[in-house]
Amino acid sequence: MKKFISIAKYFILVAILVLIVKYSEGIIGGIEEITKAGMPLVLGLCIAYILNILMIKLEKVYFPNSKNQFVIRTRRAACIFLSIILIIGIMVILSLIVIPQLIKAASVIIEGVPRIIGSIENFIETNSDKYEIVGKALDTLKIDLEGLLQNAVSAVTSVFKGLMNSTFAFVGSLTSGLMNFIISLTFAIYVLANKEGLKVNIRKVMKAFLKDKTIEKINYVMHIVNSAFSSFISGQFIEAVIIGCLCTIGMWIFRFPYAATVGAFISATALIPVVGAYLGAALGAFMILTVSPIKALLFLVFISILQQLENNLIYPRVVGSSIGLPGIWVFAAITIGGGLGGIMGMLLSVPIAASIYKLFVNKVNERLVTNEIEQDET
Repeated sequence: MKKFISIAKYFILVAILVLIVKYSEGIIGGIEEITKAGMPLVLGLCIAYILNILMIKLEKVYFPNSKNQFVIRTRRAACIFLSIILIIGIMVILSLIVIPQLIKAASVIIEGVPRIIGSIENFIETNSDKYEIVGKALDTLKIDLEGLLQNAVSAVTSVFKGLMNSTFAFVGSLTSGLMNFIISLTFAIYVLANKEGLKVNIRKVMKAFLKDKTIEKINYVMHIVNSAFSSFISGQFIEAVIIGCLCTIGMWIFRFPYAATVGAFISATALIPVVGAYLGAALGAFMILTVSPIKALLFLVFISILQQLENNLIYPRVVGSSIGLPGIWVFAAITIGGGLGGIMGMLLSVPIAASIYKLFVNKVNERLVTNEIEQDET
């Protein structure tokens, strides 16, 4: 009887696989529809996770020792509301600062490329009689420079148009998805308001269907993942604000042009670990180059020193060693994440890689300790 049941199970499994292959298109379409319908809830969970990081900190300062019943009853609701207001305020401030500066940076670049190439042409024409090699190659160089001018202007213009089109597309999608965002935010508020009850229910379900060892492993993995993500999110935002402010202040002190523009852009790009600040520095150097090549060179020296300060002092203290991922693996994670998911892939790759790295290192250490104990016993 047991053999018959086991054979029947295999036949049922094969039949299910055949049906899945036969109706794969319909099944995939159904999964896509379900995923699309459930996306607001997934987004709500992401919003709840980010808000929870800030809410926990606010609850520690919102009259934590008060025994007033009104304060106790309203603490969660007040901290959720304050978290939402703070994040919206930060986003509005960043939008008002960064977006106009990005538009200004694009206009400076578009205007500066022809000016720089024109200066090079004038220099060659002025000094052609002093340098025979330059004089002989002037015609060829001029043709190349004219082609370079056209290509550079068209490339920068296309980038600027692409940026504007992306901005308009983002605004359009944001407008069309306003209802989904409201649903997501409502779901996030519900999750935060009842997170203790949800934890209890999840533990009950796990207790009912899983073994204690399995539950312990799941809790262990989730603890490491949560630690990596929360430390990375909070630390990366603080670090980006600090590096942007230091860059702006330093540029004002040394009288570099476009201090606010470059500082805002570096602050925005610094959200991308390791490579972000260098992207902002490259744009800043080019903008300053349109005004003064010497100042552009000095700016690169200044930003290099600031980057070393950030890598050795600010980043380890703000983001902390809790990420626990060596620099070579951070670079590898950003490279792979950027290739797979663009900017969002870069942002998510570091905490994911840090979680995997920490789990792997802990497992290796555990195996080494176990092997040593076994060797001692033998």
